[in-house]
Amino acid sequence: MKKFLIVVGVFLTSIALVCIVIFFGLGFFLSPQTQPLTQADAIVVVSGGQTTTRAQKGIEIYKDGKAPKIVFSGAALDDGPSNASAMREQAIEAGIPESAILTDVDSQNTYQNAVDTKKLLQDSGVKKIILVTSPYHQRRTHDTFSHVFGPNYEIEDVSSYDDRWSKSGWWQTGFARSISLSELQKILYIYLTGNYE
Repeated sequence: MKKFLIVVGVFLTSIALVCIVIFFGLGFFLSPQTQPLTQADAIVVVSGGQTTTRAQKGIEIYKDGKAPKIVFSGAALDDGPSNASAMREQAIEAGIPESAILTDVDSQNTYQNAVDTKKLLQDSGVKKIILVTSPYHQRRTHDTFSHVFGPNYEIEDVSSYDDRWSKSGWWQTGFARSISLSELQKILYIYLTGNYE
């Protein structure tokens, strides 16, 4: 009986430790970062929540000389101009030459971002990209782009700034909890089904 209780105690302790690691590690899982960034062929900025700050991060990376091209990907969330077009204008106003900018104005989701961006880049000799999105969106975006682009492409990850979310405190606000669990659900669906669409 004593041996059984020890085994049960070890089992329950192990489960508790795994749960703690998952709980505190979720933010770090969702937001992989490449540090330091190295030279790439293109920067890809995916629109969505906080589109302006995502674009600003891409612009900063371009101005740091990390890549000669920048791609803005994403359709409009309403009847106005596409997010990609708005980001393009933001980049031009920041001094980036139009010749360095590519836009995908049709993508409605992360999978389409990847497919349409690959089409834009496939004839330009690009083999390495720096992928920019919100921190909580990074894991799913990275996995989706890796799946679509394939093993011959290298992807580095960097997040834009979002003061509503922190990888070390993803549970601390309603928004952060909601978006983190939503992303986890979508990632688990991809892992279980292999369906990125």
